[in-house]
Amino acid sequence: MTVYSVIGAGVAGLAVATELAARGAKVQVFDPGGPPGPHGCSWWAGGMLAPWCEYENAEESVLRLGQQAIDWWAEKTEVTRRGTLIVANARDLPDLRRFARRTEGFRETKNGEITKLEPDLHGFGKGLFFTDEAHLDPRKALQDLHRGLQDNGVEFHRKLAPAGLENAIDCRGLHARDLLYDLRGVKGEMLVIRCPDLTLTRPVRLLHPRMPLYIVPRGDGIYMLGATMIESEDSSRITARSMLELLSAAYALNPAFGEAEVLEIGVDLRPAFPDNLPRIRRLGRTIYANGLYRHGYLLAPALAQGVADLALENKHSEMVDEDRA
Repeated sequence: MTVYSVIGAGVAGLAVATELAARGAKVQVFDPGGPPGPHGCSWWAGGMLAPWCEYENAEESVLRLGQQAIDWWAEKTEVTRRGTLIVANARDLPDLRRFARRTEGFRETKNGEITKLEPDLHGFGKGLFFTDEAHLDPRKALQDLHRGLQDNGVEFHRKLAPAGLENAIDCRGLHARDLLYDLRGVKGEMLVIRCPDLTLTRPVRLLHPRMPLYIVPRGDGIYMLGATMIESEDSSRITARSMLELLSAAYALNPAFGEAEVLEIGVDLRPAFPDNLPRIRRLGRTIYANGLYRHGYLLAPALAQGVADLALENKHSEMVDEDRA
């Protein structure tokens, strides 16, 4: 029986392995880092399944393919379907109108509806509510995929993949630059904080001219604040400016965040191609699946389905890079 070797156990690799195994393929996974953890870029993600919001500055394919992700993830892990709320201070209402023009799938909120949706948000007269969006805990999602694969008989090898593997699928993210020369890293910085005096039940995005902020609830008063997008490949530290602006934007959302406890600081590099869209390439005997950029959890299901189509049926999805495959 043909064995498919997935290289890399981040969100892309685990999603690909899950899709292959679900279609009856025999799969093994190689990752020297071992089970999901802080060594992986996808550990530090926001976990927002927000295709309509992302359409504000992304291609149409992100909107279309991203809508499939919510149901895909809901079959594998816990998904919270409470939508996404976009707010802006009065001086930034032109940004809110601009956001509305560039996307779809929302209704306008005003006349106190924001505080009905989120009682701890005050002082925002207008907003946008994307009712069909969802979010998940990325760390739990990775662990659930890992556990599901193990239960399905998939073997995990905590080592580098041996050279010359047949039917290999490379999902190493930025580490694949040794062969994917047009791949670059985009720096992202985030914070995990605890603020038990505040309750938010859905992702909230604050439009801000310097630092647009999103806050994702993790439960028990814990929130993820994110995230910067910096064209830099220095992942060694968060800058003072980024930390100040993230916390200042959170304080502008609700002053209670000023008393929050900072639990974690995360810095990593998102793998991205020049157009910031994912690609599937077949080079020799290896399929490369990469370039999820800031859409890791949103587009990983579509990427995985495209890889499975190519590997098992030689069927080319729109993510397959025909010019390089």
